[in-house]
Amino acid sequence: MTREQQVPEPPGARGAAQADGLPFRASVLAAARAVARAAALTAALLGAVSLAGWVVDVDALKSVLPGDPVAMKANTAVAVLALGFSLYLVATGPVRARIVAARAAAALAALIGVLTFLEYTTGAGLGIDELLFTDDTAATATGTPGRMAPNTAAALALGALAALCASTSRIPARVSQIPALAVAALGMLRLYGAAYAVPELERFGAYTGMALHTALALVLLGTAAFLARPDEGPAGLLTNAGTTGALGRWLFATVVVVPPLLGWAVLAGEDAGLFGARLGTALLVCGHVAVFTAVVLTALAVGRRVEVAHARAEWQVRQNTLLQAFMDHTPAVVFIKDLEGHYLAVNTRFEETTGLSREQTLGRRDKDVLPRVLARQVRAADLAMLADGNPVQREESLALPGGPRDLLTSLFPLKHPSGTPYALCGVVTDVTERAAAQREVERSHRRFRALLESAPDATLITDGRGVVVMANAQVEPLFGRSPGDLVGTDVVDLAPAARRRRHGALLGAYLRLRDPKPMITDRGLYGLHGDGGEFPVEVSVSSLRTEQETLVFLTVRDITERRRAEAERAERYEQQRHIAYTLQHSLMGEPPHLPYLPSAHRYLASVQDPGVGGDWFDVIPLGGRRTGVVIGDVMGRGLEAAAVMGQLRAASHALARTGTTPGGLMTGLDAFVGDLADQLVTCVYLVIDQDACEVTLCSAGHLPVIVLPPDGPAHRLSAPVGVPLGVNDACGGGVPFEEVTRPLPPGSTLVLYTDGLVERPGTDIEARIDLLTHALDGAPKDARTGAESLDRAASRLISTLIPDTAVHDDDVTLLMIAVPAGEGTAPAPC
Repeated sequence: MTREQQVPEPPGARGAAQADGLPFRASVLAAARAVARAAALTAALLGAVSLAGWVVDVDALKSVLPGDPVAMKANTAVAVLALGFSLYLVATGPVRARIVAARAAAALAALIGVLTFLEYTTGAGLGIDELLFTDDTAATATGTPGRMAPNTAAALALGALAALCASTSRIPARVSQIPALAVAALGMLRLYGAAYAVPELERFGAYTGMALHTALALVLLGTAAFLARPDEGPAGLLTNAGTTGALGRWLFATVVVVPPLLGWAVLAGEDAGLFGARLGTALLVCGHVAVFTAVVLTALAVGRRVEVAHARAEWQVRQNTLLQAFMDHTPAVVFIKDLEGHYLAVNTRFEETTGLSREQTLGRRDKDVLPRVLARQVRAADLAMLADGNPVQREESLALPGGPRDLLTSLFPLKHPSGTPYALCGVVTDVTERAAAQREVERSHRRFRALLESAPDATLITDGRGVVVMANAQVEPLFGRSPGDLVGTDVVDLAPAARRRRHGALLGAYLRLRDPKPMITDRGLYGLHGDGGEFPVEVSVSSLRTEQETLVFLTVRDITERRRAEAERAERYEQQRHIAYTLQHSLMGEPPHLPYLPSAHRYLASVQDPGVGGDWFDVIPLGGRRTGVVIGDVMGRGLEAAAVMGQLRAASHALARTGTTPGGLMTGLDAFVGDLADQLVTCVYLVIDQDACEVTLCSAGHLPVIVLPPDGPAHRLSAPVGVPLGVNDACGGGVPFEEVTRPLPPGSTLVLYTDGLVERPGTDIEARIDLLTHALDGAPKDARTGAESLDRAASRLISTLIPDTAVHDDDVTLLMIAVPAGEGTAPAPC
């Protein structure tokens, strides 16, 4: 497990770093580096003092330690000084300038040690032994003058190798720490030889012996090189904060301290004559057995604790693995940081958002991971939350590497059982889309509210139960209640108390419709003023149904003025209708009742006009048993058409009394209509000759006359149809009006009518004329004789072709004339 892959440390390990799967306390690592610097600096000081002795030629400085006849050689002093300086820089920190200087100093020490060792192995003199100073201590434990001891040369070469490897982070720490232990061991051998008075450990044969302070300097240099990188390699096994480090330090101290002490005690007893060499050896063995037995028992107890801790750690690892899996599958960004802001854990979403891998994030701070401005904002938020001590949640817009985003951030502290926080956790959810949708909803709500307030009428919105959920400002001048007061009340409360039940029933019936359509109604609806008065209203109602609720939109308008205007208009209309009706009847006149020619008529004015129109008919006695019958229709409606109709009726009556033929009458009327501007008239004129039992007629664009013979079905009276009156002048030439004479058996009935009777939008007028013909066939036989029977037949025809006379939109004129079969009474002379 690498440093970046480890799970967050448990509570209580705050401030510790992690490496090679072992926990480390920053304070322990700092102390180890301080020891390394102190050891390197002390060794460099020993080398500097000895070098000063060579410079000033003071033997006491060359030996340093009193009583040691062996001096530190000049080359040894230079190498020790350089190596101490190099290791001091390495232990201080990985600054480029320091590393370059440290490597240069280590290279100098390596050069001196390697060249000297080559002199021993090859037997050649390279001229470096007295390069700096002439050796005047050659008589004291010295082989070749100025040449350092071979074990010293080997130790310096190994020390230089350790310094060079320690200054390169890419090289594993054990590559530098194992030579460092060898350097310290070579120095310890010299110290053990001095402590136990064993010359063989001080000097090998005839070679130069190692000075005592040189041995001390080598021990210090080995210690400095070993602790230069205290959180890695074998040194990490001793300095870690776990049980491994505690057990390792205890065992190491036991090994380093106890055997030398036991050996020194046994030798002291032998020197004092307390026991011999064999007994001393036995005592030494017994002492080692006892000590190592105690060590083994202690290690077993520690091992038991380690097993328990390992089981707990495995459980914690499983929990952390589950936690990490949960974090990685969470769509939100999740992170855990210590109180100093170092990232302890992040999830996959964090990596995707920042663009940095987990290895590039763990152990670093915000400023190393996020943009500078964002890092300051995040750190300020973390500190504010930690200072308050309570979880916080906030929504904010931040400029991320991928662009601005809306984020919902939740921060909360992770606390010890005692309540003291040891870390903080953050959950950041990207709510950009939701925030955009919310802003759009708010904008839509504002637009809707503005639209609601701009409506000219009082508008209320209710739920499906009729409770007001919103109202605009126009409700206050209408009902005397503010919009806020209306929210939450029943909308029927705005109606008078006596009418609320009906109003509520109408609203309920509308809502029960399967697919209610917008509608407007004002029938019997009333509102209630704030002063208690009621007023008529028009209500526009529509609904909006969703899966969650039903909303009803009510637009209420006060129609008091409209009702007053309608009443006034209705009164005026009735007055005008009465006047028009009187005018119409005065213009049309009442046709004469001829005993020898019974007749019945119907006239219905259009509901769109004040009771007047352009239809007219007339029955004109012509002398003898000859009678003229005319019916016409002035195109258009209203008073203008009625005025033209009055003139045409008078003109046709006058022309008919002159005895003119039907064709001549049409020609005269056509000339008369031609003098009127933009007028068009249809007309038919026929002369009934009862003595000759025939009828002569001429049609100017009018609908066909229907005849019901006494012994057959009703049918159209065939006759040529000319152009309407008023067309000839427009065409630029006269089109003659043709007349025709047809037999008319006694007992026949003639039916004359205008287009208002048979013409309907969307229907074929020929089919409607056929309908009229068939309806005439169904008339009783007695309908062909007397006036009363004709009157009943006329009513029946009207009801058949116009079921609802109250809504017809055109003038209707119907004239039925019966030709008796008997010898009737002679008419009066004309």
